[in-house]
Amino acid sequence: MSSCGFERLAVYQLSEQLADDVWNLVLAWPRLAQDTVGKQLIHACDSIGANIAEGSGKGTYADNRRYVRVARGSLYESRHWLRRAFRRKLLAAEEVDRLRPLIDELGPRLNAYLRSIGPTNSKNPEPPPSDNGQQVTNDQ
Repeated sequence: MSSCGFERLAVYQLSEQLADDVWNLVLAWPRLAQDTVGKQLIHACDSIGANIAEGSGKGTYADNRRYVRVARGSLYESRHWLRRAFRRKLLAAEEVDRLRPLIDELGPRLNAYLRSIGPTNSKNPEPPPSDNGQQVTNDQ
């Protein structure tokens, strides 16, 4: 599969890492926890990267910014479900400590990405640039 511009974004790669880490944690949970909190948590985490990707393909700066805002909302939803999982003793403190740096970094990176997307008062929006200054060289 060839690489698209969004796949080179550090913020997108960070969202993938969070989603994959959460997926692996939820796999070890009991069935009831997987079917309730787990599915919600996985969906919220997957939605962060999915919205970054979808926004980058919409073709206008305004659409891209809107989808990045939705991604930011999904990050906050993920934080909610992680709190529920911890309080319900589905996540150990060590697991939370491993996820916290990803969560803490994603918020500012999403905000920086949002600020980097095109002119904010454009009458004729142009397609968004593929990397928006957040390109990384290591595809992981």
